[in-house]
Amino acid sequence: MDTHIRIHVRRVCLASAVLGCSVLGCAGFYRQEVPGIEPYLPKPPVRSDTLLEKGSTPDQGKIMPESAPRGQPLTLEACVSIALDNNPMQRAAREGVAAAKEEAGVARAPYFPEFGINAGYGRWQRHIYLPSGLVPPGTELPDLVGPTDDWTAGMRARYTLFDGGERRAQLRAALAREGMAEEDAAGVRQEIALIVHKAFYGLIAAKEALLVAEKNLERDEVHLRLAKERYAIGIVPKADVLRTQVEFADARLAKVRAESLVRVAQGNLNTSMGLPVELPVEIGARPQEITSVDDIRISEALDQAVHARPELKASLQRIAAARHVVDEAKSTFWPKVKTEAGYGWRDADFWPGDEEWLLGVSIDVPVFAGLSRIHRLAAAKALLSREEAEIEQRILCVREEVWTAYSSLKESYEAVQAAKALTKDAEESHRLANARYEMEAGTVNDLLDAQTALARAEAAYVEAQWDYHIAQAVYRRAVGNLTIEQ
Repeated sequence: MDTHIRIHVRRVCLASAVLGCSVLGCAGFYRQEVPGIEPYLPKPPVRSDTLLEKGSTPDQGKIMPESAPRGQPLTLEACVSIALDNNPMQRAAREGVAAAKEEAGVARAPYFPEFGINAGYGRWQRHIYLPSGLVPPGTELPDLVGPTDDWTAGMRARYTLFDGGERRAQLRAALAREGMAEEDAAGVRQEIALIVHKAFYGLIAAKEALLVAEKNLERDEVHLRLAKERYAIGIVPKADVLRTQVEFADARLAKVRAESLVRVAQGNLNTSMGLPVELPVEIGARPQEITSVDDIRISEALDQAVHARPELKASLQRIAAARHVVDEAKSTFWPKVKTEAGYGWRDADFWPGDEEWLLGVSIDVPVFAGLSRIHRLAAAKALLSREEAEIEQRILCVREEVWTAYSSLKESYEAVQAAKALTKDAEESHRLANARYEMEAGTVNDLLDAQTALARAEAAYVEAQWDYHIAQAVYRRAVGNLTIEQ
């Protein structure tokens, strides 16, 4: 009796220890583990041939990615290539495609038979309940069976013979989602290319605006020196010197602002390429041709956009996936036929010796499930109708985007022509005003007004040119053919 009690106490202690360990282990699931930010900080790839800016030290050298041209400034094509290699948006899109491919692999799995190996051990005891009158009078049977060991080992295989098209619908829906992920990735690539185009042209515009500011500062310096010389010999009043000093100070402030815009534009380009914002890079732009937009046929552009835009292709894949979801919902109304086979051993000894086997076919016929199948089918059809309505709205938005981009491109082209003519007239006006002032036939106000008009015209011409190139990139993105220029 004492032995039995001690065994029982040991079992209680063992069970308590197992329960305590389980509770302590589960407590760890409630602790949130937040990763540090350091692994995700931008790390520029190092290459042996670093390009240096003029006057920079080796420690300040440009660290160029492998996709950058060696020993040369970055062109627009190189910037787009770097962005497609390094931008986190592109990497996220690639991982989305990879995940969709794996989901398609999961959907293919039901076409293969399931096979598994199982083994187990248990110790059990059962109480025997027998109806009265079943055992002859005077016969005594034990009330308990066991305790006894139960060792099992075996193999089992299952395969679905017929499921009403459920597997086919699930696989096709997964393939459609894979295609949708690929189209989304294509859309991300075009979006990245557009961002790089805007940042690249923005940096060039900022640098040219800085050149205009420096040229304007030089002209104001010449005007100030001329006014001082003329004041020194008593030809002009001191007010002319003060006026030119004010203009010179304002030109210096404009130059400082232009330098700041260059730094900001540099950071924007680096960010668009997926590089650290502080990384110094050098760009080189080829002469950009400004062509008339009269040759563009807007009807053809609208048709091209609705057939080429990745967003609309992804919407078509969504519709395909939604249709297969409807087919999957319909398959639940069909019976399912499965076959199963198993073979194994079972015994009370450690190495079981009694054989067990199973071979059979089962048919599962759905009769009533609380109308859940009907509601599921209705929901799938409603979601399909929603996707079809949404693609119609997306088509309208894409066509509107093309129309707006075309209008902006046409406006920017006309602005370039107007700014070019304005700059030419302003240069001539400034030349005449400067000559008149030197000949004492004009006032300093006339000269400085002409100088201000020329500076504004030059800045407007620079801005108009690069606004045109940005508008051209936006238009190409709208029609769906913005790729890496060759």
